[in-house]
Amino acid sequence: MGGMSAHFARLARLGILLAVVVSTGVAPPGPGAAAGAAAASAIASGAEDALAGWLWPVTPPRIAAPFVAPAHEYGPGHRGIDLIAPVDTPVRSPAAGVIAFAGSVAGRGVVTIDHGAGLVTTLEPVTAQVAIGNAVAAGEAVGIADAGGHAAQGTIHFGVRRDGRYINPMLLLGAVPRAVLLPCCDG
Repeated sequence: MGGMSAHFARLARLGILLAVVVSTGVAPPGPGAAAGAAAASAIASGAEDALAGWLWPVTPPRIAAPFVAPAHEYGPGHRGIDLIAPVDTPVRSPAAGVIAFAGSVAGRGVVTIDHGAGLVTTLEPVTAQVAIGNAVAAGEAVGIADAGGHAAQGTIHFGVRRDGRYINPMLLLGAVPRAVLLPCCDG
């Protein structure tokens, strides 16, 4: 139970921090503080801008494993995309947001970014170069690719949740491949 109260305390601090950033225009200390104030303000206003201008977290973007939607909430699937990113590749925020988590989970580095409008991204394995509560701009470095976790060696996992449900990150990147209908029969 102590872990849950610590989690809620961190969320409360994040909410207070975000309110201070929005009301004062002063971003928290850390990487990207100047760009972060505008990002935090946009996030707090909540809205449609959270869906616009998403960027690939690594460049060049090369997909190692695509999103595979599960048949139901607890079914098997791949709730994100894996991107080729050798160890030490810079990893960037795909959109403006506030760092909700930066640390280790089950021995692998994880960075979680709250973009507002119910959108949250998770990047792993990543050695964080940001701290919880830092506001980040789209394209701003949040860490470097590491090894470990469930993603294959030389890749990072990029997951996006909207209102708590995983969605295909490519929907936000504007890069969903078009369906191509093929003829069914010869002759």
